[in-house]
Amino acid sequence: MLKVDQLSKTFDRGRPPALDALSFEVSRGRICGLLGHNGAGKSTALGVILGMVYPDAGEVEIDGSIVQRNREKAISKVGAIFETPSFYDYLSGWHNLKIFSAYSGGVPEALMHETVAWVGLGKRIGDRVSKYSHGMRQRLALAQALLPRPELLILDEPTDGLDPEGIVEFREQLFELRDRLGLTVLLSSHLLSEVEQVCDEVVILQAGKKVYSGAVREVETDTVRYRVESADSARVEELVGELGGSPEGEGRFLFPSDKEADGILSFLVSRGAKIRHFSVEEDSLESLYLRFSHSKKKEEA
Repeated sequence: MLKVDQLSKTFDRGRPPALDALSFEVSRGRICGLLGHNGAGKSTALGVILGMVYPDAGEVEIDGSIVQRNREKAISKVGAIFETPSFYDYLSGWHNLKIFSAYSGGVPEALMHETVAWVGLGKRIGDRVSKYSHGMRQRLALAQALLPRPELLILDEPTDGLDPEGIVEFREQLFELRDRLGLTVLLSSHLLSEVEQVCDEVVILQAGKKVYSGAVREVETDTVRYRVESADSARVEELVGELGGSPEGEGRFLFPSDKEADGILSFLVSRGAKIRHFSVEEDSLESLYLRFSHSKKKEEA
């Protein structure tokens, strides 16, 4: 459904590129998370996909249409929440939706009513947007992105401003979009735990480059991660180094997979380390993100 092919973009000469030969694909009906620290290139990548930023090299294909050659046709199948949603504050939510949907030819009012109810704005859609909370604006933005019904939905920090109940509801809505409508979703978020719960796969960016693309638990590794808490962290790091391990920060350490947990713990204690907590960390999106970000920083050092 979505193919990003060798995108490169530099905004200022003499500065590192915002995107550096970025390539990845998202198949129809999949939910993909786009991850990376601030400045990693996420917003630039989304801007290029939406045809709002022109790349120095590379192209984006959406369902067979190239954005850089035929933006109107390619983007006609896309709905998006990108950066801060903008609305006419002095108008009602309903009037805003009518105006924005008219840009794409308009939609039946029955579909508008259905979408408004689905995002949870049925009781407030007649109010002026100036009276909306930040979370309500996010719901209105989602309704706008779904009118008319797109095939690809691009979401930039979609849960920003939502309370925990709203985040859970949004998660359920995403699953329904995929299962009922077969919608493909590209989701950018800094909430790793939320991305892990909703996404089928992730793309991790570092300094404009892709450092990982795939499912969270598909990575084969010859290392094991342990969490060690001690009153003397410097001493623990020194001992870990003697065992062939390496620190990852926040009490996390990577060891070769042939190092057994009981052997590591026994060594630390026998050498005088006062251990408060010791455990194996199961693979997670957070550990995956830290692993690839950490390895990339090591290469650049």
